[in-house]
Formats: sequence, structure tokens, C-alpha cells
Amino acid sequence: MTVDRRSAIGGMGAAMLLPSLASSRGRALAGGADIAVTGLTTEWRSHALGIDTLRPRFGWRLTPVEPDARSLRQTAWEVVVGSDPHQVRAGTGDIWKSGAVASDDQRIRPPAPLKLSSHRRYWWTVRVADRTGRWSEWSVPDSFVTGVLSTNDWTARWIAAEPDRALPPHIAGQAAPAMVPARPLPVMRRSFALISRPTLAVVSVCGLGQYQLAINGRPVGPAGLAAGWTDYRRTVLYDTYDVTGLLRDGDNMLALSLGNGMYNVEHREGRYTKFLDSFGQPKAILQLSLRAADGSTRLITTDSEWSWAEGPIQFSSIYGGEDWDARSWPDGWDRGGADRRAWLPVIPVNGPGGELHAAGSPAVIVADAMTPLSMSEPAPGVVLVDFGMNFAGRPVIELRAERGATLVALPGETLDGNGRVTQQSFNAGPGNRVEFRYTAAGGVERFEPQFSYHGFRYLELSGVPRSAIVSVRGHVLHADIERIGTFDAAPVLLGQIHRLIDRAVTSNMVSVLTDCPHREKLGWLEQTYLNAPTVLYNRDAIPLYEKMVRDIADAQQRDGMVPGIAPEYVAFIDAQGQDQIWRNSPEWGAAAILAPWAAYRFYGDATILHSAWPAAVRYCDYLAGRSREWDGLLNFGMGDWYDVGPNPPGEAQLTSRALTGTAIYIQTLETMAQMAPVVGRNAEARRYAARARWATARFNRAFLDRGTGRYERGSQTAQAMPLALGLVPAAFQSKAQRELVRSIRREGNGVTAGDIGFRYVIDALSAANRDDIVLDMLNVRDRPSYAWQLAHGATTLTEAWDANPTKSLDHFMLGHAEGWFYRRLAGLDVDHSRQRGDAIRIAPRILHGIDRVSASYRMREGVVSCAWKTDGALLEVAIEIPVGRRATIVLPTSHPQALREGGRPLALSTGIRVRRVLPTEVELVAGSGRYRFTAAAAGDRA
Repeated sequence: MTVDRRSAIGGMGAAMLLPSLASSRGRALAGGADIAVTGLTTEWRSHALGIDTLRPRFGWRLTPVEPDARSLRQTAWEVVVGSDPHQVRAGTGDIWKSGAVASDDQRIRPPAPLKLSSHRRYWWTVRVADRTGRWSEWSVPDSFVTGVLSTNDWTARWIAAEPDRALPPHIAGQAAPAMVPARPLPVMRRSFALISRPTLAVVSVCGLGQYQLAINGRPVGPAGLAAGWTDYRRTVLYDTYDVTGLLRDGDNMLALSLGNGMYNVEHREGRYTKFLDSFGQPKAILQLSLRAADGSTRLITTDSEWSWAEGPIQFSSIYGGEDWDARSWPDGWDRGGADRRAWLPVIPVNGPGGELHAAGSPAVIVADAMTPLSMSEPAPGVVLVDFGMNFAGRPVIELRAERGATLVALPGETLDGNGRVTQQSFNAGPGNRVEFRYTAAGGVERFEPQFSYHGFRYLELSGVPRSAIVSVRGHVLHADIERIGTFDAAPVLLGQIHRLIDRAVTSNMVSVLTDCPHREKLGWLEQTYLNAPTVLYNRDAIPLYEKMVRDIADAQQRDGMVPGIAPEYVAFIDAQGQDQIWRNSPEWGAAAILAPWAAYRFYGDATILHSAWPAAVRYCDYLAGRSREWDGLLNFGMGDWYDVGPNPPGEAQLTSRALTGTAIYIQTLETMAQMAPVVGRNAEARRYAARARWATARFNRAFLDRGTGRYERGSQTAQAMPLALGLVPAAFQSKAQRELVRSIRREGNGVTAGDIGFRYVIDALSAANRDDIVLDMLNVRDRPSYAWQLAHGATTLTEAWDANPTKSLDHFMLGHAEGWFYRRLAGLDVDHSRQRGDAIRIAPRILHGIDRVSASYRMREGVVSCAWKTDGALLEVAIEIPVGRRATIVLPTSHPQALREGGRPLALSTGIRVRRVLPTEVELVAGSGRYRFTAAAAGDRA
């Protein structure tokens, strides 16, 4: 079992049944349970499509039957899985019946593989016993559809319009332009006839680099960006859909449009690109299963029956935009009405080499629509559209133009001195542009790029008269990752900073976490762990993190090195074959260990740790080998990227890369020591802990001034990292803290730490209970800061602290304040590396100058929330704890004896136990439910 450390209970079956549970199987005890089951998920998703494991993880949430009830919990569960929804609803199934299992787990995994078949729909239900042993009703069943469960079940072949080009040897991402000339994109189709509609039709499909599938002219799946980005030579992701409702009696048409994406990045003169390379020509694989009422199955696959034609997309680049010629669009091609003489037979080809896996991470979808804030004409023949907000997406333009007229749409984040769009923030410009072009067929037409997207606020339109533009909108694209967190505060600046950061995260959620949605669109790894709280408090991103663990393993080199980006589409290697600093930096590669650990701390599911462990071990061994080059230190890579120093931002200026690299190395060792017992490797835990102790002593010998407590030159990052990571010897703790405070105060509370260091500045100040200084830093307006960015018009977090318009204006790498908002200011500290009963700690920080704070975070079991406000000397705190969990609550107060809950003394309040009382705070343990406390506010730090 890999769900968590206690999930082995679920695999012991009847041996672990409580007597009262064993005797109650098949019947509910009188009176009914005080909890009900809801929110069923399979592999993190409700109504999941494309399950490709025989041991799927099932999860559920609990709700109280009486809304005001407290301290409710589950003591047992029983799960049924079957192929008949009516039987499952009645509590029986032909696939798996767990029997009653004594456990409070709300995420379980079958102890043995289930007898599932490819492309079938299954249902499952669960009931639970409450704290008194009474059983709930069976839940409303949830369903899941399997994908292709084994390689042997694939009968489809890869098909393409043209064979792959054989590229000369070259470094990844550094192909010469002549190797990858731009070509028009193909469309493909196949017709087939049905005597009658099937009872179930399931299709699994992958089109590389991107695809859009239609059946009888109706789109299948979201019109976003599929398939997911991977190292296609190692892993290829397919999507699965239930298409039963799209089929009809008689003739049917399957139609595929193919795009390039990251798979095939081609060259076109005058268009921007980050890199050039190709895994091959656009190609597709598809398998459609048609299940009849008699149980028989017919397969329609990609084979020689398919044909292709040149589609309307003449050029498509994930970086440089997309060009359409609507005059070449085969009218009705996806419904069977196009001229058959224009279609050519496809050819069978080899796939790119990667193993086919079901896409478990959410699809990239059109999530929202933006309407223009204004439209103006800054020059004759030019229309400027301002959406008022930076976002990642695509323009949607309706026009009525003459045949052959070409509309040109130029996206940008900012304007130049003449009020025209400039693309300097993503290193593009005249002769190297990003643009979307549409040559009209004539009449009323709608243009939306299909296989490209970009980050922009402004759109400059030219090439057609203003009167030809009927309407303009923007489609917002991002991964369909559900929002699960909320935060708000007064003063309003804190809420503005939260939204600034959150919008940047949203813009960079695709099938990887990108750095920016325009210039690079690469999965830089440092942000996956440093900004894990930023992402995971707001979004239910565990499926994306599980996918990124595979990306990291696929990118890992033979010697164990993990490059700075994954997938590694471009290798930053110089002409002499040496890694450049951007390719190999310990602060980035450490994501192999620290990103899965961060996800585990939020979710408590050890599956991700088991998946990450082999690559994590190899990377730690690699770092150990490199440390011998510098007598136990690590002195390579980028260091504290984009810190604020005397020179333009980039490579670290204020802190040596030896300090940051070695500190991160120690963090990886200590994290491995924590991970090891969770994955059943206790002996290795002791070995990693011993290595961490030795490395810590070496770190302090190299960098600590024992007279002053100063590390190296005393920069914010240099002081914060050892404090935050617990590397400072106890005798020097207070000195080191004073030096950190001085490094901040001498900058007028301005931040100088960069991409790496700022997270540790916040963590170090939090650990010292100097949240007042964090707040001072957030309130800074007269120098580079969050507030500075807002004052200079930023609507999404920018790459540089000073909102430099020549740098990215939609970058979330500096978004570390978000974790402080949730974990410290609102007090929602969720950490499953602690024992389950201590995993939730609610300890809000009441600071001078803040009137109110509210935050909520939906865990897998339900919502945990805290809202507090001060009214003079009175503090009011409202807390919610989900059913099945308990929390430690720490409330600051100057008069502990006057603390009330619901207007009553604590001794008269149900669900609460006082753990300890201190002069300025009270620590409680509370079960599930809603609580409302009042207390005399404690004095905060000056």
C-alpha cells in the first residue's frame, strides 16, 4: 500500500474488523450514522476518465447529518466496485467488495489488482461507520472509465501525413533553422458506419504535438491544449473520452486536427521562438471501442483507412503564434462533406519512442472569457485592444472581411512610448515577432488560434479596416485545476498582493508549471517546491505534481543530474559541450526531492514519494559526488537568481552560490531522512541524517562568523537560509536572527533576496515569530516590492521585483508571500509529515495594522478555515474543521481565563480540550465542527 503510513489497515481485510463491525455487515445499526458520505473520487477525480491502473485510489469526504455537530469521525469503511450501477447502488458489486474495515482513512487503495477491462465503465460506492459504530447509507455511486490498461490492449498504430525527418546530431533544443522548416499542418479523418448506436463508446487518443478530435463535426474534449507536454521519447500521454452521445446510426466521421506544440518547434523567418527542435512530424494514435447491447465490442483504430489533407493552419508555433488561411479549409471536412479527391492516404509510422500512459493531470481548457476594457486607434489602420488584465490565452476575433484580406493580431503585455504594443517583455519584437494571422475566406468568420497561446494584456490589430472587426474577446487558458483556497484581508493591499500572485500562478498552469506564458513556457523546477504552498493552498494540484515527478525522472541524466527544467526541451549546453548554469543548479535539481515532499505534506498520500524515491536517491548521490570537488560544499549553478543588487538582475549578486547550493544540499539530505521511513526505508533514514549532520558542520565552518552570527556577507538570503533550515548552532541563533533583521532594516524593509532566498526569509522570520517584519516588507511602497509592482500597473506578479517592463510581467517565481498569508496570517498550517492527529494546526498571527483576515483551504476530507477580526481590544475568531479530522488551535490572548467559545467558558463547550495555558496564548485540541471564539487581544511585536 502506498496511500499513507496507515493505509495498510485497509489491506488486512476481515482480520482487522472490529467485532461490532463484523456483526453489522449488510445491515445498518438502529438510529443511523451521524455522518454521510459525499465527494467520491477515483485517482483524485470525480467521474474519472482514462484510469489505467488496476489498483485505483478511491477517496471520499464526510458531511455531518446535523450541521452544528462536532467531533464527528469515521471508524470504519466499506467499499463496493462493480460493472452494474444498480447493484452497486444496492451495496453489491462483481469487481470488489472490501468488507467492513476498521479505519478512519478516507483514501484507500485495493490490496490487490482489480479485474478491470480496458474501455469499460465501472461504478463504486462507500459507506462508513461513525464514532458509535452506526453505519451510514451507501453513497451515491461514482463512476470511472478505464483507459487502455496494458500495452497488449493497443491495436491501433501511429499514423502521419509524412515520414519523420532525420535530423543531424545536435544538442536538444539547438537545431539549426534549416533542420526544422515550418510546414502547414495536416488534418485527418476516417468514416465508419453503425447499424445501431453502441451502449458505450470510449476513445483513447493522442495527437502529437497537440490535437483536437471531432466526431460528426462535434468537438471531443476541451478546446484547450492536448496532449500533455512530456519528453516524448520517454513518456507519451493519451486522453480518454466517453463519446457515446456523439455517435449516430449510419455513417459517422472521426476527424483529427494536429498541431506542433512542444513536440515539433519549427523555424519561420521573422517569428520568435525560444528554441528549435523536433521529436518528429505530427502524428496520431487513436482507439475507439464500441460496445453493443449484446456485450460484443468493435474497434475503430488509426490504420490505413484514414486519409489526410492540408488544413488551414499554415504555420503554428507554441512560441511564435499561428497563421491561418481560411481559403484552404476543406468545407465540411469533419462531417464528410469535403471533396474526396483532395484527400491522400496516411502512412503508418513509429511513435516517438515513449511509453503510452493515460493523462492523469487535468486538461488545459478554455477557463474564462475576457471582454475588452477599451478599444482605440493609436495609428491609422491600427486597432488597440486593452483587456485590462494580463492573462494567458488566445484572441477570439469575429470579422467580416473580403476574401484574401489578412488580419494580423499582435499580443503584448505592455505599450511603448507611442501607445503601441511592444513585445520586449518576452524578448520578441520587429523581425522576431509573436503574431496571429488570419487570411479570410470572405463573409462573417471567427478566428481563434487552435494550437498556440500566449500571455498578453494588449492586442494590436491591423491588416483589415476597423469596420471589418465585428467583435474581440480573449479566451483564458489554463489547466483545469479546481480552486480549493480563498484568502482575503484588510487592509486591501494584502488581498491585492494575493490576487497578483494567484493570477500569475493561474497563467502558468498548463501540463507543467511554466515560468511564464510567453517567452519560455518551460517547466523551471525551483518554483515547484519553493512555491508549493503558493500553488497548493489555492489549487487542487496533486495530479499535476504527480505528473511532474515523472517529468523529472524522465529528464534525469545517467549520472543522476537533474536539469533545471523538465521536460528538458532545450539543454543549456555551450559549444564546448559543458553545462551552463541554467542547466545544472542544485537549487533547481533539488525539486526531485523537495517537490514531492511538499505535495506529501499537503495531501498525506505517500504514492508520490514512492514514485519519486528512485530519482531522489540518484540525485542525492550525484550531489554527494559533486560536493567532493569543493571539500563538502556545492559551488555551481545559478544561486539566488534575480536578487536585488547593484547590477541588473540575473545570476546571484549578494550571496555566493556555494552558500545557497550547500544549504539546499543539506535540505535534500534532511528531507530524504524524513521521506525514508514513509516509504519503508528506516535504515536509509539514519544514513541520510548522518550525512546531513556532517554537511551542516562543514557549512558552518565555511560560512558562519561565530563572533557576529553573520553568514558570509550577511545578505538577507545568507542569513535566512541557515535559520529557516535549522542549520544555525543553538549558541548563535539569536545573533544570526539579529543579523537577518539588520539586513532587512538597513534596506528600509525592502527585499533584496531573489528567487531562491525570499522563501527562506519568510520562513526564518516566521520561525522567530517576527511576522511583524514580514508585514513591514509587504507594506513597502517606495522601492521594489509587491506594492511597488501594483503601483506601477502590474496585474500579475512580475519576474523582477521592480516590475521592469523589459522582463516578464507574468511570472510567479517570487510569489512566496502566499504561503505566509495562509499558514501564518490566517494560521492554516497543514502538514501531514506530522502525525495525523497533529497534521492540522490553526494558529493565526494577530498583527498591528491588520483588522481582519479570512482564509479557507479544502483538504481532501473537507474545508478547514479560519477568520479573525479585531474590534478594539476584542478578538473574534471563527474556525471550521472538517469531519474526520481534529486540529490543534493556538489563540493569542492577554487574558486566557476570559477566552470564550460560542459565548460560553471553554469548560462548557463541546468538542474542545484545553492542552495548555500560557500567559499570552491558549492551546486547544478540537474535533470537527464550527467554533466561534472571543478573547482579549494579545499585544503584538513592535
